[in-house]
Amino acid sequence: MVRETVRNFAISEIKPMVAKMEKTGEFPHEIIKKASQLGLCGIKIPVEFGGGGMDTISYIIAIEEICKISASVGVILSVNNSLVCDNIYHYGNDEQREKYLIPLAKGELLGCFALTEADAGSDAGNIRTSARKEGGCYILDGTKVFTTNGVNAHVAIVFAVTDKEKGKKGISAFIVEKGTSGFSVGREEEKMGLKGSETVELIFDNCKIPKENILGKEGDGFKIALSTLDSGRIGIAAQSIGIASACFEEALKYSKERVQFGKPISEFQAIKWMIADMSTEIEAARVLAFRAAYLKDSKERFTKEAAQAKLYASEMVNRVAYKAGQIFGGYGYCKEYSVERFYRDARVTTLYEGTSEIQRLVIARELLR
Repeated sequence: MVRETVRNFAISEIKPMVAKMEKTGEFPHEIIKKASQLGLCGIKIPVEFGGGGMDTISYIIAIEEICKISASVGVILSVNNSLVCDNIYHYGNDEQREKYLIPLAKGELLGCFALTEADAGSDAGNIRTSARKEGGCYILDGTKVFTTNGVNAHVAIVFAVTDKEKGKKGISAFIVEKGTSGFSVGREEEKMGLKGSETVELIFDNCKIPKENILGKEGDGFKIALSTLDSGRIGIAAQSIGIASACFEEALKYSKERVQFGKPISEFQAIKWMIADMSTEIEAARVLAFRAAYLKDSKERFTKEAAQAKLYASEMVNRVAYKAGQIFGGYGYCKEYSVERFYRDARVTTLYEGTSEIQRLVIARELLR
């Protein structure tokens, strides 16, 4: 039911807007508003907190179906669900859940996640943004980069150093409202893909926030960031599966229609093998993602499985997008066909929420525990 509902929504509401998003880079406000009416802004959040009350498997099914039409819309919703709503639900107090989680899960507000800095990407423990106590407030100073939803988000979860002497254990997480004095949006990145999703710099210059806006306790930030990324990686695996499935379906259809040497190219062994490999890899990635989602829903440790799903799915989608382009030949390089867009959108999946190299480190660390 979830798959059918979200698929129908994506086809009827998102698909007509894809070309405009690609051309203008316009943020899909109306699409997100309509998605919120289906409970897609807080899919896993309990109904009493404004969410859809569904499980993680339902979540990745929804993200997959959306990304088959638009990976841009998929990542906007993935960030709000996995990196923002989940965070406040698990680590926020009653007041924070009431003030922020409910409107975020309902889609009345949009959230972003500000961890990465220019000199702290894979090395997240090396962040330099600082937060010092001053009376009943914290003062934030620093700059974040590569922040998805950064322009249009109403709420940011920001990680900053509260005790430099403690290293990673001196990092804390904060909920910062857009419009707070000293909080501004810097430059917006011009990206290869995901044209409907903004990626920006966030600047904190003597930004004063109330002490009540700390998420968890002082020093919990690095732990919160790692656990959040575990969940986020399942969402990126689902995004990768969605893009790959779209590539596969387009290439399969085209291979039956394209005639060369007097017959459809689907009858040539080279194309058949591509189709077979694409289908097999997509199914394998889907099983890995479902496994990680199942473990999360079962409240079991899923760090390794999330990293495996993200690693395999993100590298798989790049292989599948490449093969789809080969099947389309020269037309696969032209914007007239959607596989050109899928190819560009696929590239980032091995980079954000932990590069493939970091996923391998996480998997190895878990195996060698």
